[in-house]
Amino acid sequence: MRIYRWIFLFLLPLAIIFYGCRERGRVDFIDYSLPAPAQVSDIRVVATPGGVLLTYKIPPDPNFSYAEANCEIRPGVFLQKKASRYADTLELSGFGDTTDYRINIFSVGKNEKRSDVISVDVNPLTPPVQSVSKTLSVDGTFGGVQVGFENESKANLEIVVMVDTTGLNTWGVLQTFYTGAKSGKFAIRGLDTIERKFAVFIKDRWGNESDTLFKNVTPLFEQKIPNTTWKALHLDNDAYQPASNFVMENMWDNDISWLHFFASSNSSTLPQWFTVDLGVKVVISRIVEHQAPPSEHFYAGSAVKRFEIWGSNNPDRDGSWENWDSLGTFESFKPSGLPLGQSDDEDSDYGWFHGESFEINTIVPAYRYIRWKSLESYSSSGQILIGELEIYGKIEQ
Repeated sequence: MRIYRWIFLFLLPLAIIFYGCRERGRVDFIDYSLPAPAQVSDIRVVATPGGVLLTYKIPPDPNFSYAEANCEIRPGVFLQKKASRYADTLELSGFGDTTDYRINIFSVGKNEKRSDVISVDVNPLTPPVQSVSKTLSVDGTFGGVQVGFENESKANLEIVVMVDTTGLNTWGVLQTFYTGAKSGKFAIRGLDTIERKFAVFIKDRWGNESDTLFKNVTPLFEQKIPNTTWKALHLDNDAYQPASNFVMENMWDNDISWLHFFASSNSSTLPQWFTVDLGVKVVISRIVEHQAPPSEHFYAGSAVKRFEIWGSNNPDRDGSWENWDSLGTFESFKPSGLPLGQSDDEDSDYGWFHGESFEINTIVPAYRYIRWKSLESYSSSGQILIGELEIYGKIEQ
């Protein structure tokens, strides 16, 4: 019995120490009888594109929990922002123009009681929905219309393209293009070569809309060039050696699924080029490239970022460039504007499923042979991957 007593006497202090060191549960006491906290003070306003930045002094009130600002930007539509007691800044974004707005600012207590309102009048700078609309361009292109834009702030915007379906101002939406890129061009294809009235405007995520640009446009005749006559032409200095079984012919097998792509050798270097015999002479309007399906090589890795297209009717077997004409230098476009290694469904739809469309800016002669010269990939040292190629234009009779 004595030994058990000694064990008990030994363990009892340890138990007391352990119990005393345990973290006690947090108990927050909210005094609902306290009045609303003191107001913030010394409010300063800085206008930003489509927004305002408010700075202020936090009141030395122990009941102060957070500051809140709200503003009615349209009937029944409010912007609201909150900042904790550890911040002295409120930023509101989503204004659709530069007119006068009244912002109401409150201090809110831990018991959710609000102070009296402080109101400030502000004039935001020109919002992206308006500034980008001034850069819009609408032009006829082969088989459709092409819309261009500049978006210096990289704001997330919707560009809505409509067409007068009857000639009597009966408008239908052709396509809504979503982008956060700094600039870009996109085209809508499959339209008849007749003059029609088109309209383009911009929306942002707060529902603000720009003025509408109207223009009469006549699409140019265009056809998809059949690939049944295409052949790989192996000139002496071309980089046509594939990695494994990912041969050049995979680029015109009408299949954009996984494993149906061309991959140059793992040991290849940039720049590199390959040549295709189209079998007929073609006035080329654009080339569509489908990247390999979304993977580590989609807008990343060995996906082609920048390249040149050349045309010839009499190529030298040794691969020299003497009989080749430049049709332009092109760069891959990523609609989302996301950093390397990140992509979204919009990128997948554009870069893989529908394919990136690269316009030939001028009407060029008809060529039977084309040469693709890869200048830069997204992040590989030399290998390139291309899922599928399509050529559009007009076959010379």
